[in-house]
Amino acid sequence: MREAFILEAARTPRGRGKAGKGGLSSVHPQELMAQALNRTLEKAGGVPSQDVRDVVLGIVSQVGEQGACLARNAVLAAGWSQDVTGTTVNRYCGSGLQAVNFAAMAIMAGQSELAVGGGVESMSRVAMGADGAGIDGNNPTLRKKIFQVPQGISADLIATLEGFSRADVDGFALRSQKNAAVAIAEGRFQKSLFAVKDPETGKVLLEKDEHPRADTTLEGLAQLQPAFLAMGAMPMGLQGETADQLALKRYPQLSAIQHVHTAGNSSGIVDGACAVLIGSADYAKAHGLRPRAKIRATATAGAEPVIMLTAPAPASQRALSLAGMQARDIDLWEINEAFATVPLQTIRALDIDPDRVNVNGGAIALGHPLGATGAILLTTALDELERTGKATALITLCIGGGMGIATIIERC
Repeated sequence: MREAFILEAARTPRGRGKAGKGGLSSVHPQELMAQALNRTLEKAGGVPSQDVRDVVLGIVSQVGEQGACLARNAVLAAGWSQDVTGTTVNRYCGSGLQAVNFAAMAIMAGQSELAVGGGVESMSRVAMGADGAGIDGNNPTLRKKIFQVPQGISADLIATLEGFSRADVDGFALRSQKNAAVAIAEGRFQKSLFAVKDPETGKVLLEKDEHPRADTTLEGLAQLQPAFLAMGAMPMGLQGETADQLALKRYPQLSAIQHVHTAGNSSGIVDGACAVLIGSADYAKAHGLRPRAKIRATATAGAEPVIMLTAPAPASQRALSLAGMQARDIDLWEINEAFATVPLQTIRALDIDPDRVNVNGGAIALGHPLGATGAILLTTALDELERTGKATALITLCIGGGMGIATIIERC
């Protein structure tokens, strides 16, 4: 099997995901992705678009403006050769990383010399859940077998089982904000970040991430109300059970769920796009390109779907096994901060040094543009490896329905 190399990558800033208010909210998601595609080829020294065989993009809410095969339309919007094809993938929050992995698999299998993986989500224009399918496609037959609960309930369930307190999750959230503030002040994101422009006028719309709050304090976080307390009390089951009762039915060892997650220790709703150029060693050599990193291993794993968010650990273990590595061999970890309890649980499960995790902040501070996040995390990890001279990084995300995904990269 051939090796797949990351040749270049670029991402937009993450704009607030509020209709008409965020810095990217005026840009159609196809156009947002088109700018990421073009910036990536520009950074790669002007690689001709006709050399790209396929563009694989993660998009979670594939409806309305994000429907109609956004990947192909983004290729056309970018002005690329019409020979270039595009396809979309939805693995919920893992979609962007899965798209990169699929692009890499085409290279590894010898079916392509050059491909793009990435993702986009315009949450200000296409709201989360806009497809109306919920977590289970509104299938009553499936619900009779297993009734999945909203992710916020799952996050609080994990915290209750693991014994993570409100102070624990707020402390992690503050760390995310502080790390992101340092990263922004030191320009650590600038290598991959580019300014998004109005497609019609060329005016710069957004140059930096909008979501971070460098002035966050523990006192301020402590004042926020639990985000999922009312949801936990809502009737959702086939017999009128509340969301909390459904979760406790699966985990009867608990007497109650402690609702510790708030808007301050959960991921932010934002817009964003990212593109990652993946190529073979032969293509890189023939075109004078220096690979930035190679993809060592990729993996997915499933977990119990009510607790839902614990699969990053087994997915990471599978990827480590494929690479012949152990957790301690990884220099940097990017564990998506969908909720503070997710990286906390993964760190505990794999006995990871916390100082190696999300060193530049995560989705709590920077936001989580669903379909793009996995590709953005990989790009952030790669930039940090190069900045610090370190060798390996593992990127992992929890995924709705009880799944996890992981990718290991090694700097060239």
